[in-house]
Amino acid sequence: MRRRRLAGVLLALLAAAAAGFAFRAWQDFTAPGPLAEIRRVVVPKGTGLAPLAELLAEQGVLRHPLAFRVLVTLDGAGNRLKAGEYDFPAGISAASVRDLLVAGRTVVRRLTVPEGLTTAAVLDLLRNAEGLVGEAPDPGEGRLLPETYHYSHGDGRADLAARMQRAMDKALARLFRDRPAGSPLNSETELLTLASIVEKETGLSGERARIAGVFVNRLKRGMRLQTDPTVIYALTGGRRELGRPLTRADLRVDHPYNTYRIRGLPPGPIANPGLAALEAAARPAKTDALYFVADGAGGHLFARTLEEHNRNAARYRRLLRRSQ
Repeated sequence: MRRRRLAGVLLALLAAAAAGFAFRAWQDFTAPGPLAEIRRVVVPKGTGLAPLAELLAEQGVLRHPLAFRVLVTLDGAGNRLKAGEYDFPAGISAASVRDLLVAGRTVVRRLTVPEGLTTAAVLDLLRNAEGLVGEAPDPGEGRLLPETYHYSHGDGRADLAARMQRAMDKALARLFRDRPAGSPLNSETELLTLASIVEKETGLSGERARIAGVFVNRLKRGMRLQTDPTVIYALTGGRRELGRPLTRADLRVDHPYNTYRIRGLPPGPIANPGLAALEAAARPAKTDALYFVADGAGGHLFARTLEEHNRNAARYRRLLRRSQ
């Protein structure tokens, strides 16, 4: 009888000790962790629970990696932790670490593609973007829609470029379908080409549709577009900056993109136009202007006749001489 009572007491003590240990372990699991400031950690794909706990301990996120492993295993989350790039806030508890990894709330990165970049320049942006992997194929000039794109660490450059291309294809299809009657643009490529020229001619939102209207007027009359950005593209192929002003000799270069020599649009786009430029090209402003020239203040002066245009051009040249 005495032995039976003693065994009962021992079992009770062991149960109490186990309960106390479990209680303290749970308190530690839910208590604030050791991080003094936010810490960004990349959890590689295929990382098991044990190396993951050690990684987080090395980074100062966890205080007791073994306890983390045990408790995460006991609550069934051990095989639901997701790889990726995480920002762990200061003082995050081990329990919240588990929740963050189970939810897969990874860092969202952003890549902004400015309007008017050539495809070569956009591919350089992708090449230099942190966290992306692999290479992106060249989809051709003008095929990538400029905007801000979100991605995660480990995403592929090719996948992000494909998203840009799908966004451009979708915008082009919509705008070409809805273009007004009488438009001289006969294909999505022609719309894209005109939009790219408008994009390179002006950065002012209030001018895009008007400049597009000038080019549409010239196309309808069979006039040469005579736009400098196409000559720059002819000289550089969109792979470098020209680095100097255009010369009279440049305007005479024999090239299919030189709109001082060819009639109509060049064979393709000269840059990646933004949505505003695409909309301007698809729905140009109604205007009787056939010419425009820089006004020296970031905008342009428009003219209906060559005589008026020559006066505007002479005024601009005088402004340039005064500023030198």
